[in-house]
Amino acid sequence: MRQVPLETADIAPGRVVQWRISPSDPACADQHGKRNRRSASFNQDKHHSLIDESRNTGEPLASWLAVTFEIPGTLDRAALESALLFLVRRHDVLRCEFQRVPGNLSYAVHRPDGIELEAVDLGEFDTSREILAFLGDSFQKGIDTMAWPPYIMGAVLRDDGSTTVYLAFDHIVSDGMSMPNVVRDVHVAYAAHCRGEEPVLPPPGSYMEFAREQRRSYASIGVDDDRFAYWRAFIGRNGGVFPRFPLDLGGEPGRLYRPVNETATLLDDRQAEALESRCRAVGGKPFMGLLAAVAMALRDEGGPDLYRALMPLSERGRGTWRDSLGWFVNTLPIEFSVARDLDFAQVVTGVRDGFTAMMESIDVPFIRAWELLAPEHFTGRCWPFPVNFVSYIDMRKCPGAEHHPLWRPTAHVWASRVNGSTSWFQRDTAGLHVNSIYIDTPQAHRTMDRFQRTLRETLRVLATPVVVASPRAMPDILLRA
Repeated sequence: MRQVPLETADIAPGRVVQWRISPSDPACADQHGKRNRRSASFNQDKHHSLIDESRNTGEPLASWLAVTFEIPGTLDRAALESALLFLVRRHDVLRCEFQRVPGNLSYAVHRPDGIELEAVDLGEFDTSREILAFLGDSFQKGIDTMAWPPYIMGAVLRDDGSTTVYLAFDHIVSDGMSMPNVVRDVHVAYAAHCRGEEPVLPPPGSYMEFAREQRRSYASIGVDDDRFAYWRAFIGRNGGVFPRFPLDLGGEPGRLYRPVNETATLLDDRQAEALESRCRAVGGKPFMGLLAAVAMALRDEGGPDLYRALMPLSERGRGTWRDSLGWFVNTLPIEFSVARDLDFAQVVTGVRDGFTAMMESIDVPFIRAWELLAPEHFTGRCWPFPVNFVSYIDMRKCPGAEHHPLWRPTAHVWASRVNGSTSWFQRDTAGLHVNSIYIDTPQAHRTMDRFQRTLRETLRVLATPVVVASPRAMPDILLRA
């Protein structure tokens, strides 16, 4: 499973059907009763504020995450509709309506049995290009953070019986790790309904309960709280909450740009496995070796010898949320040395030590650190400048991954405006891939092209087995490689 721009997706033409979601009882107490309204998570609150505040500007912000996948064999349309309804009823975050109240964002939840689907036939599309253009336009116009539901569900049906399912979500109800869960849930439910049975899946855990727990623990935290010790130490060394992207993108301060969305394969599966073996040989995990390579490539392109970045980290391991949908992402800074006199093993050791120190603060929400430790930047439309931000997901470890070759899932991310560069790395059974979104300037194109070439070469050198015939037969410098 990879993350690629939607416009490059492999979707054959056919008849498009979308399913509208609506409450069967609009007057239900769960929807409108004040007693039932509770506070959303910090991520949801900040995201909603950014989107809302940008509405009155010339550059309104918007974003979505999407997934497309195949239904093998001849489609049972009734079973697919039941599977999509099952997905919405299974995850309470998909049944939440949000409302801004003084002080925070609140929500109310529709009852699982109070949700209905209505199929809408949108007609035939003759080419893949037409399908992809329609989907991009539909997602951009049809997904609204301020409206319910903030997502779209549909399928491309073909005369030969083959089917591509698509679902796109506003970030307020989902994250990247939710996409494999969506695919698994729909496929398992579809297969069960085809057999006339009820789906059997692990309990998903409630994202809204996660939000309540987070609020209870951190809503009243103060700027001097000891739980901010890691953040304060990082800020003291970095000069602020946000570590800058170290290469020139050619952007103007305070300006947002249209995004460039690109993807590439960095290593095939054999090379990626060789890199993972080398990482394990020096006491590191595969993502640590990748992060070391990213830092080395940035350094070789003119970046510093001390790597600093923000890393998104999954919070699903803190409870019963492995099978849930929601925004289970915290963000923390990491730093380590990539001085040129260090060998790969030493750099990976620095990554491991930096990661260990970072994880001691995994429970402290990034949004609260941003709000309390950098209040001068908290009300802006975006981060104050291009930030060094790198994500990694091993798709082979996601629920349902053993079926991905048959289901052919693909993830997609879109943003209306950006002011820097973000890279998402994915490891799957085909290799190691990267999807980058960055500002559309001539300098950014040159910078990102050079960086990607350098990173690919760095990774391939690291993935090449080091053959040591005899200590006497090789110079010391090669023995340290």
